[in-house]
Amino acid sequence: MATLLLRGQPIGSIRGVLFDKDGTLSHSEPHLLDLFERRLTVICDLWRETKGASHLSELNITLRQAFGIRDKALHPGGTLAVAARQDNLTSTATVFCIFGCSWPEALALADTCFQRIDQQFSDDGSSRPLLDGAKRFLEDLNKAAIPSAVISNDTTKGIHTFLDHENISSLVVDCWSADDQPRKPNPEAVHQLCKRLQLLPHQCALIGDAETDLQMARDAGIGCVIGYLGGWEIRPDLPTAVHQFEHWNELELEADP
Repeated sequence: MATLLLRGQPIGSIRGVLFDKDGTLSHSEPHLLDLFERRLTVICDLWRETKGASHLSELNITLRQAFGIRDKALHPGGTLAVAARQDNLTSTATVFCIFGCSWPEALALADTCFQRIDQQFSDDGSSRPLLDGAKRFLEDLNKAAIPSAVISNDTTKGIHTFLDHENISSLVVDCWSADDQPRKPNPEAVHQLCKRLQLLPHQCALIGDAETDLQMARDAGIGCVIGYLGGWEIRPDLPTAVHQFEHWNELELEADP
């Protein structure tokens, strides 16, 4: 067991820590903005091939709104920042329906768009670097024998690609991804991950940058719910988090004797 210190003040005793990935451990905003623009290009090309030039301008605007694009920034609570790939595909199909597609046609178009991007774009993890100071905290947890785990709506492959690229795989003992069921923000995802860690939820902290994650943690009975504010250009609104911080150097660990 160890004590978490926030700006030098104790906030809870823990036996494990669950981390969100995008916007909490990794600086994901540039990567996600680039991914959106790639998807948008493919979507517009495919729409032009199948539907002609009608509604292209409106389609562009609506997709930006749907995915939380705010000028050159990404809303931290938007679909692209928070949701899993399948949710983003469904959102794309929903926008297609707004412009006259049937649901089967919309799903087929969205699936084709996402598959084309997969073929064109290989993610080696380099575009989502570890946020400054996060590795030091992970190392402190490891030294204190406090297990760390990732709970994310990225795929298992995406999580491990990130961990391997940042040389922190040895510091993270487990993960719960979009490939696992149920996916977050279902509180049962937290219960199942804690069970794999052989810990009870109240013995753990969860650190995340999205209100959905923090509400999930509270509903799951996590002992220490902590909001991270420093991962996005637009500051996230995290009313559920009693404890909040902007820089990883604000969070420290004190091993219990």
